[in-house]
Amino acid sequence: QVQLVESGGGLVQTGGSLRLSCAASGRTFISYNIGWFRQAPGKERDFVATISRNNFTYYSSSVKGRFTISRDNAKSTVYLQMRRLEPEDTAVYYCATLRGHWGSRATSDYDYWGQGTQVTVSS
Repeated sequence: QVQLVESGGGLVQTGGSLRLSCAASGRTFISYNIGWFRQAPGKERDFVATISRNNFTYYSSSVKGRFTISRDNAKSTVYLQMRRLEPEDTAVYYCATLRGHWGSRATSDYDYWGQGTQVTVSS
């Protein structure tokens, strides 16, 4: 079992940057593919980005070029660097472990989830 804890959220102005962290417990972190999702009020939880065990990455079209996902296996942590933030990026951001096929955008293919961290972008 893996426990995930997100941090780094906050309030930022349009055009600003934030870096989210997803810290994992357990010695098997290195074996997991990890994804980031976000959920705005009243909307479904949407895929943002994912990173494989071997550092392959995949992004949603809405964040590609602005967000960067990375991992530090020594620290059992995955990061989401967010730049040029827009009000539309406002949401609770979650990380999760992928048990399905690589590149899946479906929440049902992810099993362990963190509690989320709030990101608010003001206009």
